[in-house]
Amino acid sequence: MSISQSNRTRTSIRALQVIMIGMMLVVFGRVFYLQIIEYDVYAALGQENSVRQEYVDAARGLIYDRDGRLIVDNEPIYSITITPSLFDKDKLPLLADILNVSDSLLTDRVQEAQRYSWYRTSRLITEIDFERFSAIQENLWQLPGIGHQIESKRHYPTDINGSHLFGYLREASEAEYQNSDRLKLGDKVGKSGIEMIYEDTLRGNDGVKYLRVNALGQAISNFEDTTLSQPPVQGTDIFTTIDTELQVLAEELMEGKKGALVAMDPKTGGVLAMVSAPDYDLQKLAGRLDSDYWQAINADTLTPLYNRAISGRQPPGSTFKPIMGLIGLHLGFIDSTTTVYNSGAYMRGRPYRDTAPIGDYNLENAIANSSNTFFFSLMDQIATNGYLNEWSSLVKDLGVGVTNPIDLPYASNGIVPDSTYLNRVFGENQWGVGDVMSMGIGQGLLSLSPLQVAQMTSVIANGGYRVQPHIVKATRMPSGKVIEKDPQLHKVEWITDENLGVVRAGMRKVVSEGPSRYYTNNPEVPTAGKTGTAQNPHGRDHGWFTSFAPYDDPQIVVSVLIENGGYGSISAAPVAAVLIEKYIEGEISRNYVYNYVLNFESRPTDSELIDNE
Repeated sequence: MSISQSNRTRTSIRALQVIMIGMMLVVFGRVFYLQIIEYDVYAALGQENSVRQEYVDAARGLIYDRDGRLIVDNEPIYSITITPSLFDKDKLPLLADILNVSDSLLTDRVQEAQRYSWYRTSRLITEIDFERFSAIQENLWQLPGIGHQIESKRHYPTDINGSHLFGYLREASEAEYQNSDRLKLGDKVGKSGIEMIYEDTLRGNDGVKYLRVNALGQAISNFEDTTLSQPPVQGTDIFTTIDTELQVLAEELMEGKKGALVAMDPKTGGVLAMVSAPDYDLQKLAGRLDSDYWQAINADTLTPLYNRAISGRQPPGSTFKPIMGLIGLHLGFIDSTTTVYNSGAYMRGRPYRDTAPIGDYNLENAIANSSNTFFFSLMDQIATNGYLNEWSSLVKDLGVGVTNPIDLPYASNGIVPDSTYLNRVFGENQWGVGDVMSMGIGQGLLSLSPLQVAQMTSVIANGGYRVQPHIVKATRMPSGKVIEKDPQLHKVEWITDENLGVVRAGMRKVVSEGPSRYYTNNPEVPTAGKTGTAQNPHGRDHGWFTSFAPYDDPQIVVSVLIENGGYGSISAAPVAAVLIEKYIEGEISRNYVYNYVLNFESRPTDSELIDNE
């Protein structure tokens, strides 16, 4: 080898050594930077590979009755969770077999969890029994990404069903949790009743905890640094106006019937009991959805999910006559001494039938004997003299035919027609007096819900004040602070004590002398009321009864609708009588009325028999 070649070789070796040393310095420098300079940052990142963040569900707020008795609480359930990034899809058949669900259902749930978050733990299946929970625990070693958490479902510790009061919970839809900063996949939200209206109140704030996990993503222990954790905050508790014993009795009395009832405190508007029949079993919708039951109640032609008490609209029948009396007195078309002769029918182009005994009637007796002629005549005068719109406005002053403020969803406004409404239905000026006559006796286009009938009856009972119907009277925050609700009372200025006295006297006679007296006239609890039988073109007539008691100091209003019940005096009135006795006296002493209601069978009315001849 020449000297020049030897020099070149040594130069190359030195260059290579320099490069290698430089590379080593870069590597060591980077290691020093990561391990020493940026230790706090990368140590935390390293921990994230073995530490998992999980949410801790907050307990939903509790619900109490008017006396502080617990009527809705929570009970623990097991739920299975999944971390999609760790789950082996080949294990899906095994998991489906253990959980006893179909592969297709589980596949859908896994895919939904993947769409929600690939790395975040979320619910897969809720409310599994202890046997399946144990089987999951035994097979965790071959189910990477699968875990569990203890949650809660609604529990109803009393005999109240209250399906249309409380409402049910369902899993939030994808749209709901994607558009909320409080909801996660699998969270349940109120879908009806006060659970829906007070969802934000009842829902607490979820906590956060950190767990050490193994390579399969399964929890080993709590992470030591507890400063990162946040405890959950329980939801706000709710205190209702519901009387538990009265609600249980009301549900029993309406069993096997179709209709609704509302019992209300006429001085505050607080709902004491509310039933829509038929109802549904809240227990079957409390936890994991019973799909067969859910499909059955949705397909049921009797529509048990429909709240007839607040959403239904039916002609109120003769229960509306006391309101007609107040309006007639106010507008000056009648006074307490005005008499109208009933010949058996009111003639206005054609005969409008009246089943009250033939004779003269003043307002008090027209209410007591439910004379159609008296109120046909009054409505004729109102319409003929151009007071239809004024009539509609006065009715709405009582809180009916307008937006209902009750804290339940889907409350009906009812229909109280004026000229604009009639023009829309019949065409511009294509209607006449004959089209509005029947509204004078609570028929025709006029339609109200049982809640609205209770509202207007409360105005008569409490001395002329419009009440705000409500279910919730107070809330209690997690801190213990109680916030009382302040329902509003509004004086209906055009209603006078003198006019109320005439109407109330007529309603007292309904109970003491009318056809319902055998069931409703309780000497221990003087009661006033009004029966109604609303014609039904699709079948048997509907029975109504609205009432208040005690007569001199009303504590309760009860309005009952029995669909296809026939006469209100024998279908709806006995139901109200039992409830009033229970609420005022604390017990039922007239068992013959109670037993009659439980075994009631409707029969056709005279109008049905006449129409069928």
